[in-house]
Amino acid sequence: MTLTMWEQLGVIGAGASVVMLAGYLVQLRTKDAGIVDALWALSLAGAALFAAVTGVGEPARRTLMVVMVGIWGVRLGMHVLMDRVLKGGEDGRYADFRVQYGAKASLFFAAVFGANAVLIVLLSLAFVIAGADAREAESGTLGIWQFAGAALWVVGIVGEWIADRQLLVFKRDAWSKGKVCEVGLWRYSRHPNYFFEWVIWCGFATAAVTGPHGLAALIAPVIMLGLITKVTGIPPTEARSLKSRPIAYRRYQQTTSAFVPWFRKESAT
Repeated sequence: MTLTMWEQLGVIGAGASVVMLAGYLVQLRTKDAGIVDALWALSLAGAALFAAVTGVGEPARRTLMVVMVGIWGVRLGMHVLMDRVLKGGEDGRYADFRVQYGAKASLFFAAVFGANAVLIVLLSLAFVIAGADAREAESGTLGIWQFAGAALWVVGIVGEWIADRQLLVFKRDAWSKGKVCEVGLWRYSRHPNYFFEWVIWCGFATAAVTGPHGLAALIAPVIMLGLITKVTGIPPTEARSLKSRPIAYRRYQQTTSAFVPWFRKESAT
């Protein structure tokens, strides 16, 4: 069965709405909104598979997108489930929002889960475009843009895994309590995990750019950049870090790039 791009997006939207509604109902019972992050990642992996199965494009390109999004989505989704949700204790960002909104927290989280359903549709546009890409490539089934996208994806996946691992090892050491992680990649960026997450999305968009209306795929990394740097990523994370260890983290802010890994600066007096 093949579907048009608009039909694919419609089905993805309907599926995302059902999944997020179920997640919202679960968090009403558990008081843990962190499940939204796991559902978001796993839903995007499912959307990529759906776009590949129902698309009309070159099979190799559809397969490439499924592999890239599938590995990313399942890894991230399961990481959130196993490391945060199932261990108990709500993610600090959502816990802060729950306190901030008080009696209106249920309405706030309804908006959060609803926004994530919309976000899934917008981000899935890159997968749908890639699934409709039937143009011939000089190298056969895959062209230079697909290889470039895959290369960016590899850099992003490896970089994010290294950053997550370095932070985990740091937190496990007893001496790290009250200190800021400044080892490995964290010495050159305050949020290397977020940076490499963005690189992954640049890879998805690059691999899809040769499809019909291919430039529309660029909306995915643009949205992710805005969310990471202005909304749900860096701002609430830094706010919590400043609250828990203000002196150490302010010095870290003065010396270390917020997002793109870069050389350190001397701390201000």
